[in-house]
Amino acid sequence: MRKTFTFAAAAAATALALTACGGSSASSSAVESLDPADPVTLTVGASPQPHARILEFVDENLAADAGLDLEIKEFDDYTTPNIALEDGSIDANYFQHLPYLEAQMQDQGYTFEHGEGVHIEPYAAFSDKHDDISKIGEGARVAITNDPSNQARALMLLEEAGLLQDVSDDASVLDLTDEQNPKNLEFVENQAELLVNDLSDPTVDLAIINGNYILQAGLKTEDALLVESVDGNPYANFLVWNEGGADARVEKLEELLHSDEVRDFIKEQWPNGDVSPAF
Repeated sequence: MRKTFTFAAAAAATALALTACGGSSASSSAVESLDPADPVTLTVGASPQPHARILEFVDENLAADAGLDLEIKEFDDYTTPNIALEDGSIDANYFQHLPYLEAQMQDQGYTFEHGEGVHIEPYAAFSDKHDDISKIGEGARVAITNDPSNQARALMLLEEAGLLQDVSDDASVLDLTDEQNPKNLEFVENQAELLVNDLSDPTVDLAIINGNYILQAGLKTEDALLVESVDGNPYANFLVWNEGGADARVEKLEELLHSDEVRDFIKEQWPNGDVSPAF
């Protein structure tokens, strides 16, 4: 039976404390084979939208026949899922893209492996003050994530709109020169999960929001002033596990996440492109 738990960003300290208690029983011994007559549990951490919804579809429609029983743990932030994976309280997670994973592995010393891209959530910029990107003028205040990998992504989106110039794929708001920021935009950094709140701040002209938080807030990319292209997009989200931890359960979930059924589910659930298959 699938069980869903919700973890807030503030739970990071609690997740750290789990290290002293040891990992999950499911991850303590590798599973070599699967039997549909006796499904085995795989505990996966995920963002509520759209990751957990995709996993729920797999659990309810595909997992049992493959010998799997998914236990889905929902996380509201981007820090705790990797902590939980590292300490063994989950077997895998599904919430991140390659630039973020690589930054986390470098900064935190994680030794993770990952599968192929499952879906893409285009980054988008919204405004409660303006109805067209051309109205973002001199000195406008832009709310942006403080996560380095996604901050560079947001800055490149602004470059595509002509608001910035010559932005590199590792750019940050602190590095922008006057030439790169000709409109003298003022950037307000915040945690990704809080940027939706910045959208209602009357002093903010534009808020650039991660795809999963767009969905959680009930927003739609069709209402955004800027939307990232999914063509050739390097920010596909995928399944992640500890190095050497890809037993039969993880391998089977990786296979199911790339099935025709999952591709069709994504297209049917998000026909306007808020989420797009990456395979």
